[in-house]
Amino acid sequence: MDVAARSDPELVAEVEAFVRRARERIALSLDRTVVAFAGSTGSGKSSLVNAVAGRQVAVPGVRRPTTAEPVAAVWPGPEQGPETDETSLALLRWLDVKTWHDVPPAPPGAAAVPDGLLVLDLPDHDSVVVEHRLRADRLLARADVMVWVTDPQKYADDALHAGYLRELAGHEGTVVVVLNQADRLQPAERDRCLADLRRLVDADGLRDAVVLATSAQDGTGVADLRALLARAAAQRTAANERLAQDCRGLARRVVAVCGDDVVASAPDARLRTALAKAAGADVVVGAVRSSTRRTVRARTGWPVTRWVAQLRPDPLRRLGLGNEKSRAERPDLARTSLPQQSQASRAAVSLAVRDYVTDASAGAPEGWTRRPDVDALTDALDQAVAGVRFGAERVPWWARAVSVAQYVLLGVAVVGLAWLALLAGLDYLRVPFGDPPTWEQGRLTVPVPTAMLVLGVLAGLLLAVVGGLAARVTAARRARRARARIEAAVADVVAGHVTAPVARRLAALAECREAARRAAR
Repeated sequence: MDVAARSDPELVAEVEAFVRRARERIALSLDRTVVAFAGSTGSGKSSLVNAVAGRQVAVPGVRRPTTAEPVAAVWPGPEQGPETDETSLALLRWLDVKTWHDVPPAPPGAAAVPDGLLVLDLPDHDSVVVEHRLRADRLLARADVMVWVTDPQKYADDALHAGYLRELAGHEGTVVVVLNQADRLQPAERDRCLADLRRLVDADGLRDAVVLATSAQDGTGVADLRALLARAAAQRTAANERLAQDCRGLARRVVAVCGDDVVASAPDARLRTALAKAAGADVVVGAVRSSTRRTVRARTGWPVTRWVAQLRPDPLRRLGLGNEKSRAERPDLARTSLPQQSQASRAAVSLAVRDYVTDASAGAPEGWTRRPDVDALTDALDQAVAGVRFGAERVPWWARAVSVAQYVLLGVAVVGLAWLALLAGLDYLRVPFGDPPTWEQGRLTVPVPTAMLVLGVLAGLLLAVVGGLAARVTAARRARRARARIEAAVADVVAGHVTAPVARRLAALAECREAARRAAR
């Protein structure tokens, strides 16, 4: 019913009221049959109740409104004798009827009404006093059988048909429509009025409801009406039937509120793309690429100049994503330092969520879905990105090897430079020394110290260039992996905050619809 509550709170209130009423009615007794005589002012309703009871229990009036308070005629249970039994008294209290008359057993040979019948004379449904109309409506909702009393002047009144009878479509087994005061009509006129009333009742959706003509003055139809009520009381099924009819009617309305079956769910690729963009995926992936190049170049660059790269701040640390260890220890507190979303970005997220919910719930009733809070969704995205481990701080094994090679080459160059400096110093001091060894390659003859210096520097610079190119390859690979992990984290957020809640609501909607369909059968 939570599904229906989102679309039609008034219907839910009616269902809850019906459930309470049904429990109370069943707890009292289903062996008693409550018959409510309802009608307009001047229709002869009270006189007809007296005729059915065989004694005066209701006082007919001539002033409007003629019936202000409900009056009951009670046929006590057989074990109680002529006095009102406790079950009937409990029913009267539940109905809030304060005036009643016990109907004594019928004399020998007379048509008897079975025990356990309780007949109500209700206030006029067209009373000028609002309180009277409300009291009549309340009792009509609690009656097991409804006898609608009209007359030749008012039988076509729209207040009766549009206001009451059409609302009772599906209650044919517990509705009787009476054309009273038939004694005022000639037989041909009575037949025409009765046929026209039958047509109107059929148009109201009550094709199987009993329609008959009565007269409290000459007794026309009273015996038939009494016999009909006697059958209802004897069968002791009217209360169950009325509750079942009310249940089916409400269930059909719930089915209508639940809308059509929702058989397909919308793809969430567009939603995930929009949320990944809103989560700063492009910014983070770029930072992973730059941070990886920075980390690798710090190991593979020429040792003399590599410190310059360290002067630039780590892009991931600038976004609050640098210290993976601390983020892993407290993922619930992890947050990024990404720039706040722009209004355009928030609007794109809201639009993507709205479109997904609309597409996924196509055929569902209006107003039943609740779109996720964009602020909560944004915070969840930020926390999800902060929890991703990018591995940009990890130094590849080959970069470590290149770093060792760089220091070896630097050592060679330094030794060569020191050797040359020593030779220059000795020459400056005029200290005799022999020529340094040479390295010969074809016609090329180079002193070993010079070769060590030149080759050490050139090889180091070349290795730094190769390491930089390799760093780009590694950075691109880690950037692709980072994007995949961000998209996976975003997919988890989408599932937890959007698609799964929508799926749960769709499942609840389907469950509600199916339960209502079963109840409506």
